[in-house]
Amino acid sequence: MTIQFSTARRAPARAEVVAHGLTTEALADGGGLPSGLDGADLGRLGFEAKAGQVQVVPVDGRLVAAVGLGPAAELSTDGLRRAAASLARAARKQRSLAVDLASAAASAGGPVEADGAAAVVEGVALALYRFGYHSTGGTRRGDRLGRATLVGSTAAGVRAAVERGSAVADGVALARDLVNEPGGSLTPPKFANKVRRMARDRGLTVKVMDEAAIRRARLGGLLGVNRGSTQPPRFVELTYSPPGRPKGTLALVGKGLTFDAGGLSIKSGAWMMDMKMDMGGAAAVVGAMSVLPAVAPACRVRAYLPMTDNMLGGDATRPGDVLTIRNGKTIEVLNTDAEGRLILADALSLASEAKPDAIVDLATLTGACLAALGPGIAGLMGRGDDFLEQVEAASARTGERVWRLPLPDDYRKMVESPVADMKNIGGSYAGALTAGIILGEFVADGIPWAHLDIAGPAFTDAEDAERTRGGTGFGVRLLVDLATGFTA
Repeated sequence: MTIQFSTARRAPARAEVVAHGLTTEALADGGGLPSGLDGADLGRLGFEAKAGQVQVVPVDGRLVAAVGLGPAAELSTDGLRRAAASLARAARKQRSLAVDLASAAASAGGPVEADGAAAVVEGVALALYRFGYHSTGGTRRGDRLGRATLVGSTAAGVRAAVERGSAVADGVALARDLVNEPGGSLTPPKFANKVRRMARDRGLTVKVMDEAAIRRARLGGLLGVNRGSTQPPRFVELTYSPPGRPKGTLALVGKGLTFDAGGLSIKSGAWMMDMKMDMGGAAAVVGAMSVLPAVAPACRVRAYLPMTDNMLGGDATRPGDVLTIRNGKTIEVLNTDAEGRLILADALSLASEAKPDAIVDLATLTGACLAALGPGIAGLMGRGDDFLEQVEAASARTGERVWRLPLPDDYRKMVESPVADMKNIGGSYAGALTAGIILGEFVADGIPWAHLDIAGPAFTDAEDAERTRGGTGFGVRLLVDLATGFTA
């Protein structure tokens, strides 16, 4: 179900739920509470205006929701997004909703109303996302909620922010759809076809390489990983060109492993169950690219998406085999389950040849990063402090958390090989860092580069704020924000 968002100065009479955002100070003061809400009654019900807390009460024939925003000093766009998600779950059985969270936060000294409005739209839409393609009688995005009105300012800037938030939410939902699709049905050719259709719908330039074209392009990492599969590989390039002269070029690279069985270094059953999500990096890039025409950043954005699965066919790459990557460097494959870096090596080489002003890659790359940072934070590595700081700033604005990790020069010896330029694994420790070091071998000197290991936050088994079970679409919001504010 698609939710229609609009703005109005007052709550429409047809709204079945009217929601008011309350800071802890507003609740304590009590004198300025919205009509229908009584501080003493809310207190007896246990409502304390904690961030994300929701209390629904019947008032004059319709429902009124008090939504906690927490202390005024701690108001943020991410807090509004999370509060809106909690509200959406509480109101999901109703058809229409009026909400003043963004205006209430702005009045309390929080984010400007336009930024808050975009966050509220994202929170409502994403909390109600559902993937129901393979469920008999399953629903798509949400239960019944079809209309949401943001109460407060109707200025052009706020209306534009609502449209932006809706476009971003659609991009995240697209990424989630792709991640949630089983690997047996989202094969590389079908993945590429979905991306091709999206690109044509959005006015993006698209190029799809089939297996023959991939061989001509000398993408040895992608071909090596694909050797054990009956499904042919694909390599997709997307380009967004802004109106007017581009202010720089940003390259996005996404790992597109449609299913990862581990190859001959086969995964255990428990570790294999969720491996349809191993294309979460490519999905995030696709979702972000789908949003760019709507938000119109001033830079050119190019995307590079290698697609294959990693299986155990009769001619699968063996441990000890040596692959030659697009840029001519060789990799000794000692663990076929460390395959993402092999296909990303080709993609980073191609991206570097186009000489962009910066490159960012996203990949569900290492269990080591998940072990280090847990399920909610991506590892950030790379070169070029100015660009890495732009990524961190986009992370802070969008609530998609990253944590910078080092790429120590002396760790390069961990991936030295006696028979090739490098091997595809390091030792027993620093797995996320050695993977990043390998990727750095395929980014041309002088190009700022950020690597995001999203193995933790790309997929979840539990609902939390705007995140729903399954693919999270992590990275879409960050990439859109990065592109919008990118400076070369």
